[in-house]
Amino acid sequence: MKKIHLIPIAIFLIAYNGFGQTIFELKPAQSMSITGKGAGQDAAFNPYSENTSIGIIENIGKSVFSIRVQEKGEIIEKTAVGPGETKKVQLLKGYELYLDSKMKAKARVDFKKYTD
Repeated sequence: MKKIHLIPIAIFLIAYNGFGQTIFELKPAQSMSITGKGAGQDAAFNPYSENTSIGIIENIGKSVFSIRVQEKGEIIEKTAVGPGETKKVQLLKGYELYLDSKMKAKARVDFKKYTD
């Protein structure tokens, strides 16, 4: 009987662990808006976008790509992410996050609430 109660808990934990994580496959010479443009325009949902948050970008492909953070068209930060690397970027309210690739690339994106 106890095993029956553990099954829904296990399913919930598996689903919760993947919540907020999104995988993107970028084509050669592609620039993708990840978050910050608004509903219907963002490729990923940042549940912390109304405050400062942390974008966690992991390169799960074989090619280098770039993370670009912008505000109102002005580039704030641009960072390369090599295969197997994970980078974190601070996203203030209103910042836009982009992934830029010259070659085919694959990325996992997640967001965390910013804490001091």
